[in-house]
Amino acid sequence: MDLKGKVGLRIRQLRKEQELSQEALGYKAEVDRTYVTDVENGRRNVSVEILERLIKALDTSVAEFFNSKEFKK
Repeated sequence: MDLKGKVGLRIRQLRKEQELSQEALGYKAEVDRTYVTDVENGRRNVSVEILERLIKALDTSVAEFFNSKEFKK
């Protein structure tokens, strides 16, 4: 799996753990719901700025975000 896919899986995992809809996450991160969908499905090259906004909206840190099994392979 490529990096876009791993980032998308991690965002989906954290979003679901927090019981957020894609729309709610998009609202918190100030991005469109369709953008969140594309990121989660690995169809977007997400910028560092947008990734930071999504991570903050998920109430986690960059270190915690990347400290998961998806990124250890």
